[in-house]
Amino acid sequence: MKSSWLRALAAVCAAVALAQASEPQQQQGAAGQSETLANGLKIEYIYVLDGCEPKSKINDMLTMHYTGKLLDGTKFDSSHDRDQPFTFQLGVGQVIKGWDLGLTKMCVGEKRRLTIPAGLAYGDRGAGNVIPGGATLVFDVELLNVGDQAPTTNVFKEIDQDQDKQLSRDEVSEYLKKQMAAAEGAEGGDDIKQMMSDHEKLVEEIFQHEDKDKNGFISHDEFTGPKHDEL
Repeated sequence: MKSSWLRALAAVCAAVALAQASEPQQQQGAAGQSETLANGLKIEYIYVLDGCEPKSKINDMLTMHYTGKLLDGTKFDSSHDRDQPFTFQLGVGQVIKGWDLGLTKMCVGEKRRLTIPAGLAYGDRGAGNVIPGGATLVFDVELLNVGDQAPTTNVFKEIDQDQDKQLSRDEVSEYLKKQMAAAEGAEGGDDIKQMMSDHEKLVEEIFQHEDKDKNGFISHDEFTGPKHDEL
């Protein structure tokens, strides 16, 4: 029987994947150049490799390092801080639209800066307590891998923010909130609202199944979601 954790994660991913990026891909610029698309997305080409292959395209699995900031320089998220690159499928709504549009025709090792208007990010609602409504976001990104399949993601490490090798209810709750917030801009909003309304119940269900020794934490051994053997 599929674990409660995998069912919860699958539900979030299914909601995210409802969004489809339909806008055409932009042409790649040279290092040091920038362009602003008609939708307001600004792409700065920080580091470019000449004549490289393959270039990222819709449906590819991309693995990135990134740092996200508000226009005033306030950092709200960074894969570098977690020492955990982020993997997603390009162009199918798993990330904000500004990423889907701004990361095509990119080679491994290249770096870009994306300045993303709210309409291509989290809109007027914002996300959690860190991204206010109507915020323009700035992402510095580096492409680490392009592939047809995603490398194994260490979800346990992503959730374990204090790196104490066990997952608390707060850590699981915050991780789910972040995944659901990323899905809020997608179509199928009713499904996402339903998941959000059942959020506490979802966390409780996960702990009922995963916290086998009932000590209030989910250990690495107990965790049945995606993880690596090494911590």
